[in-house]
Amino acid sequence: MTKWIVAILLGLLGVFQYQWWTGEGNIREVLRLKKMIVVQNEELEKLSQRNHLLDAEIQFLKEQPLALEERARSELGMIKQGETFYLVVEPLR
Repeated sequence: MTKWIVAILLGLLGVFQYQWWTGEGNIREVLRLKKMIVVQNEELEKLSQRNHLLDAEIQFLKEQPLALEERARSELGMIKQGETFYLVVEPLR
């Protein structure tokens, strides 16, 4: 009688181990997903830092109208009405 119980328990253990290693949600898949979570969290942290810097820059530009004007002049090439734009080109050497 005990041999049958031991055999049944070993059989169940074998089935569970097979499912653990090869079935849906197996250990390899879990480990792969954990690695993906780590990578995604690192990327999220980088993007969060970037968003924080952009928020600070937006706040600065809202509070400093001269900084906004300077950015428009340097990046967009804007000039005020009545100003004359001169482009100085250095000769090639």
